[in-house]
Amino acid sequence: MSESGSHTVVYTALAGNLLIAVAKFVAAAFTGSSAMLSEGVHSLVDTVNEVLLLHGMRRARMPADRTHPFGHGRELYFWSFIVALLVLAMGAGVSFYEGVMHIRQPEPIDHPLVNYLVVAVSFLFESGSWYIALREFRARKGQLGYFEAFRLSKDPTTFTVLLEDSAALLGLLVAMVGLAGAQLFDLPMLDGVASIGIAGVLAVSATLLARETKGLLIGENAHPAVSDAILSIAAADRGVRCANGVLTVQMGPNQVVAALSAEFEDALTTPQIEACVDRIEKQAKVAHPEIISLFIKPQTAETWRARRKLIETDTQEAVDSSIAFPSGPPRQSGGVA
Repeated sequence: MSESGSHTVVYTALAGNLLIAVAKFVAAAFTGSSAMLSEGVHSLVDTVNEVLLLHGMRRARMPADRTHPFGHGRELYFWSFIVALLVLAMGAGVSFYEGVMHIRQPEPIDHPLVNYLVVAVSFLFESGSWYIALREFRARKGQLGYFEAFRLSKDPTTFTVLLEDSAALLGLLVAMVGLAGAQLFDLPMLDGVASIGIAGVLAVSATLLARETKGLLIGENAHPAVSDAILSIAAADRGVRCANGVLTVQMGPNQVVAALSAEFEDALTTPQIEACVDRIEKQAKVAHPEIISLFIKPQTAETWRARRKLIETDTQEAVDSSIAFPSGPPRQSGGVA
């Protein structure tokens, strides 16, 4: 996805959420609706989130330096994770609290027509922002399914806005049902129930965001196409006897660090090996400009396979241990043997 496309999505969502938040808070103060107050908090949190995403995008563009030799791409992942926490803590938390308080002390809603009008206008604005985010996301996902593209995406900006807007639209529907039910059945507590429903929507969306951004933040591998391209380029080079495998780490939306294990021809001299490494690196960066560094390790296929088997064995043992002893292996008691 282009950087300009990501900025368009975030700026559109920021402008829409800010206007909607003001309208919802005014309507909540005028009518006393708990659901409308929760929706106002929801839109305010989304507005703050867009500001944090823009800050993360700006920080991620900073060039590499001595303390960050691979750039600052993960700044965006960090701030995207903060966004998920804000949705959960402020959005879902405040909405749940307001809902519980309104159920315990229900109050009639004054001038309900104002709420309906604000919900309708908000739905219109949110739909426009949602469509722009969806259009950018579809342009990026290609032939992948939506959920698969969401899981494989390395740029959290658009899928964060898309998920936020989807949650906002669903929250507006919940608020509308709660407001209508409170008025039709003369049960003001239904307004509080709608507020709790909005909290549930926000909690689910925050959990999905946190799960995906956490994987990117702690170091997720790049798209398999990057590894495949590096292996193909190396295998086709005349100086490589065997291209064993590739390890990649996604450092930012457009920043990948890769490590290639390759066995070179025995007859090659050191200058020839250096030339071979240079050829592979240049071709790989042409095929995938997001590769900022490619490390190539001379290694036999047998050594590579043994190392990979050791890693897989250690990983499986760690998984088995966590299943058998969720709190860690048992400690032995007693004195010194």
